[in-house]
Amino acid sequence: MSTATTQDIKAATRRFIADNFIMGSKAKPYADGDSFIDRHIMDSTGFLELITHLEETYGITVNDEEMVPENLDSLDAIAAYMAHKLA
Repeated sequence: MSTATTQDIKAATRRFIADNFIMGSKAKPYADGDSFIDRHIMDSTGFLELITHLEETYGITVNDEEMVPENLDSLDAIAAYMAHKLA
């Protein structure tokens, strides 16, 4: 799925997060740049699930040194990271 656009990646990731981490209708909306850590949306186990999702969905490998907040802590960060990985 290397033809995914930034918006496609954000939308798919937002759905994954909603389905797996934000249960119930009382969840507060979050912006693309909001930190998942600061908003208490995901913990360390959640990030491992997110990484597995990204690897399986986009056919990439997230290397250990890439598992940093700069790459994975917001929809904006994930979209930028994925654009680099899929280039």
